[in-house]
Amino acid sequence: MDSLPNIDFEAMKNIDIRTVNPDTLVDINDTKVNAKLPIEERILDFIQQIKNPYCYKCGKVVVKISFNDSGATLEDRMESFLRMM
Repeated sequence: MDSLPNIDFEAMKNIDIRTVNPDTLVDINDTKVNAKLPIEERILDFIQQIKNPYCYKCGKVVVKISFNDSGATLEDRMESFLRMM
């Protein structure tokens, strides 16, 4: 994923769900990913829309995601997720 801009995923990952202001989060229901775009462009588009792929809202619920230490990166997971769309 060489085309991803310089994004601080570590800072995004470290957001504390207990103290984050829900009004600052994007609702995932408001994102629209164009499945016709190449995978890297889909990932970029999604990240630009969601702002923080680790912490967002789904309706009124604040969602925080994390991954185990399997060696897969967020980019790997995003690519897998967006391939299913």
